Amino acid sequence: MQRLTQNLNLDWLYYTYDIRSVSTSGPDPLPPVRVSLPHTNVELPYHNFSEKEFAFVSWYCKTLKIPASLRGRRLFLDFDGVMTAATLYVNGHAAGSEHRGGFTPFSYEITALVHFGEDNLIEVRVDSSERSDIPPFGGMVDFLTFGGIYREVHLRAVAPVYICNLFAKPGNALSPQKRLDVDVRLANTTDRAQTHNLTIALCRMSGEVLHTQRRSVALPAQAETTVTLALESLSNIELWDIDQPTLYQVRATLDQGDALSTRIGFRQAEFRDDGVFYLNGRPLKLRGLNRHQTFPYIGAAAPARLQRKDAEILKYDLACNIVRTSHYPQSPHFLDRCDELGLLVLEEIPGWQHIGDRAWQDLSVRDVEAMIVRDRNHPSIILWGVRINESPDHHDFYVRTNALARQLDPTRPTGGIRCIWNSELLEDVYTMNDFGYDLKSPEAARYLNTEFCGHMFPTKSFDSEERVIQHALRHARTHNLIGGLKSAGGIGWCAFDYNTHAGFGSGDRICYHGVMDIFRQPKIAAHFYASQISPAQRLVLEPATYWKMGDRNGDSPEHLVVFSNVERIEAYVGSEYRATALPDCAQYPHLEHPPFIFSGLGSLWGSHWKSLQLIGYIGDRAVIEHLVADDGIPARLRLMADDIELLADGADMTRLSLSITDAHGNFLPYASQPVTVTIQGPAQLVGDNPFPMPAGRGALYLRTTRRAGRVVVTASTPRLATQQLTITIRSLTKPRAAHPARIPSRELISVPV
Repeated sequence: MQRLTQNLNLDWLYYTYDIRSVSTSGPDPLPPVRVSLPHTNVELPYHNFSEKEFAFVSWYCKTLKIPASLRGRRLFLDFDGVMTAATLYVNGHAAGSEHRGGFTPFSYEITALVHFGEDNLIEVRVDSSERSDIPPFGGMVDFLTFGGIYREVHLRAVAPVYICNLFAKPGNALSPQKRLDVDVRLANTTDRAQTHNLTIALCRMSGEVLHTQRRSVALPAQAETTVTLALESLSNIELWDIDQPTLYQVRATLDQGDALSTRIGFRQAEFRDDGVFYLNGRPLKLRGLNRHQTFPYIGAAAPARLQRKDAEILKYDLACNIVRTSHYPQSPHFLDRCDELGLLVLEEIPGWQHIGDRAWQDLSVRDVEAMIVRDRNHPSIILWGVRINESPDHHDFYVRTNALARQLDPTRPTGGIRCIWNSELLEDVYTMNDFGYDLKSPEAARYLNTEFCGHMFPTKSFDSEERVIQHALRHARTHNLIGGLKSAGGIGWCAFDYNTHAGFGSGDRICYHGVMDIFRQPKIAAHFYASQISPAQRLVLEPATYWKMGDRNGDSPEHLVVFSNVERIEAYVGSEYRATALPDCAQYPHLEHPPFIFSGLGSLWGSHWKSLQLIGYIGDRAVIEHLVADDGIPARLRLMADDIELLADGADMTRLSLSITDAHGNFLPYASQPVTVTIQGPAQLVGDNPFPMPAGRGALYLRTTRRAGRVVVTASTPRLATQQLTITIRSLTKPRAAHPARIPSRELISVPV
């Protein structure tokens, strides 16, 4: 009896109020709208809004027909994430108590509540308030959580004897003969003991079976049992590494047909007492950034495509080898992409400084379990964060979280993100937020800096040139300092700007701590990170300047900083050669690719101010060039889409990047004129439109409807040529999971197309 897993993301009816508390004598409430998941309970501007705007109760409803053929199976609704608390009702009956917490998955069994062969009404009450009884709340929190069913939902139908989960533990990674131990959790929900054959298979991602192991398993009645099977003497296995992230599939199958699979990688990740992190036996200095799951307009409700894109930006655009999921477990799609790209991950439980009462702590311990059970097969994850970010010591609480983490996953160390020196170390790795301009020496042998820069020097894309340059150099300087310390590395704060509460950030409720803005557009600091990539992968040559007279103090740029991974750079002003620079190894001896610093470019006042040309060399060969116009006059409007094909599921999205540039494609930070975007075809624009460009750049999103077709996107602004692109919307390859709830007493408003 094979399991059935069915995506339930399509065709929900969404109510922006508590439908069970509406007075029948009052005015008619707003009718529902048809939505697809993931879904935010309210779309907002990208800044200048309050958390009160999403802190309300809403409902999601749909009608789900359960085939009669599923009679005799156990049925579950699996939720990847609902913010902040959810209660499920099936045919008017509560399926269980309220689930509290928005960052980890949960399930309700609905077997006894459904009518087989008939329609069933599924209702989810969602409370998106910032409740003090639920982590991370109870104190001030420096990020927003938003609301709604913001991750995916699935129906799962399994046999009375089924596989709950599996944990595959590769071993002997550096030996020619490797090993794989697989813990399989089995449930027998019948009233009699049973014996079944369990088979484990190790496969390539192509499906080719490499090794198998079979065992007869005795299962007590009404009980769950964990069984371990070992695959030994595994040869010709490729390692998972940051440059070659080879993945395999492990599949567990019961003789009665139930099966469950997961992806794994063979690798050895160690924080050693010599202060160094080793991946597959070689030292690797960790260099990364923190990531919030915040997106403009849609909050945290980003579909798979946007989640995966963030991992690609971190890996390729920012040259990171590690990301920290601050301050909560993040989307499975994001972690899947980290596995595929070779991007290491530090994942941590929800929280920010505050520790609540015993019931609050119990929920936090539950989050440890849910996070680790969900994610322990990801080869990208190398460290569990089991301490509330920047919280004070709490011996009993953190003894519990560490013990549970080690029990659930003995293959990975624990860390506890702290900001208090000399705090109690119960974890395996001393993980510390050190924002000091001169970093302290590590207090423990196994040490990782998990935050620096950030709020110490918040920087907007439209800040003065001197500030954005200093922002970039602070990140460069800190990574250089970390490179000289006996430590595993450092993770800067942070990758992207994010929305926050009134007590933090700037006056528009954005923390401008990112090396990219909230739209994932690079600040100059992002160019430093990009320059640390190997030139064999991608050449980088980015001047840390807008090259406009009057943006700096004094007559001329006394120093010109350039971030690059070439060997030398020649600078020309107009057509005149001015200087050659080499990497500044004296100031930055511990960086793979130190910044280049030009001095003595000569007087550039008045008529001497001309365009800038930089030419990068490797050996005697010119390999890359960068030009910057001297006049600062907008020359082009650029419109770019991250993807040219989307899926007609009503939730798929791609970013539409907008920028106003000079003649050579450099964005102009003071070109804040509005851009108007129009579309023709089956899609929706998400975002402010017309869009007033902050720092000459910004983005909207294009979201699909349920119709396939071609979408023509047009962007226009005064005095510049109109831009246009075409995106293809593909139809779904699978039939609809269910039809929308039929509630004849309420009018249905369809999404416009």
